[in-house]
Amino acid sequence: MIVRLALASLWARALTVGMTVLAIALSVALFVGVEKVRTGAKASFADTISGTDLIVGARSGSVQLLLYSVFRIGNATNNVTWQSYRDIATRPEVDWIVPISLGDSHRQFRVMGTTTAFFDHYKYRNKRSLALADGAVMADLFDAVIGADVASTLGYSVGDPIVVAHGIASFSTHDDQPFRVSGVLEKTGTPVDRTVIVSLEAIEAIHVDWQGGAKRPGAATPVEQIRQMDLTPKAITAALVGVKSPLQTFGLQRAINNYDEEPLLAILPGVALQELWGIVGLAETALLAVSAMVVVTALIGMMATVFSSLNERRREMAIFRAMGASPVTVFALLILEAVFMAAFGALFGLGLLYVGLVIAQPVLDSALGLWLPIEPPSWREAWILLGVVVAGAIVSLVPAFRAYRMSLSDGMMVRT
Repeated sequence: MIVRLALASLWARALTVGMTVLAIALSVALFVGVEKVRTGAKASFADTISGTDLIVGARSGSVQLLLYSVFRIGNATNNVTWQSYRDIATRPEVDWIVPISLGDSHRQFRVMGTTTAFFDHYKYRNKRSLALADGAVMADLFDAVIGADVASTLGYSVGDPIVVAHGIASFSTHDDQPFRVSGVLEKTGTPVDRTVIVSLEAIEAIHVDWQGGAKRPGAATPVEQIRQMDLTPKAITAALVGVKSPLQTFGLQRAINNYDEEPLLAILPGVALQELWGIVGLAETALLAVSAMVVVTALIGMMATVFSSLNERRREMAIFRAMGASPVTVFALLILEAVFMAAFGALFGLGLLYVGLVIAQPVLDSALGLWLPIEPPSWREAWILLGVVVAGAIVSLVPAFRAYRMSLSDGMMVRT
């Protein structure tokens, strides 16, 4: 009976109630949407590199090695000699290994030297492979494959020339040995999007006439002669390693960390990513707090709406009392109405969120590389929705108690 009364009362005030429900729905959609973006961003961050068991570099810190080898941020403290790289590559536990050479740049985008095996073994987002939007991987010594952000920012396409600068913020360029864009990668949402990829031999080729970080005066080796040289690198920056069996990962890591020829460090990408997220993920707490305040504001607005309607509903309450309703019934009626408004708002907000996800998912994936899966609400999100309903009941206690007091006073008034 009281449920029917509550629903009928809400229907009688459809416009006011509808605006309150809409406010709650929008706040819930924002709050749960932030939660989904937070979890999606964290998953995308953790999937920046997938399927790689170890990252090997000069001994430093795990986060530092991850930053320069995967995110192209900062520089290595030292290089890894080619002989050490070959020693690791020939170990029986190693299934595949991809060398990486960093140090140069092109208009503030990092240039990375590697082999074509990088395109086969670098994975992201649950072992998703790199794909070319146009062109092909490096076939010639001076071919370059560019990431999606490099292409869009600089307006490059297949066939365009690229001149590499020596170092990161340097005015010295290798303009005597320009590269040609041979391929453009599809958007991945990873640092690959902001990378110019060339061959290891190309990195050696453009530094033939360089020594000690500067070009030797008067040196100008012809390109045809450079092509005939042995361009095997003397050192690399880091290497990505895949092992034959996951059970061999820790043994190989220990062997590399105890390598006698030079100080090396092997890290587990997943562990290092979690460490890094602990540093850069602090903003998510602030974002959730702001969203929570939006929900609280909507609930306070609901309480204000119920308060403002009390004087208008005194006659309604008096009629309920005249028909035999107790003050407790009036108290329960107000709480039940607030619960219904909060529940309708939470469900409507959830529906708005999923409609928004359907629309925004392909846009975010193609533009930002941020993948937001459309899945049923998680237990955490279900608890959030339940919390909104419970909070709606709690904030309604004050106006419900006032209605209860008014109902008692109105019931005791002697009318003549």
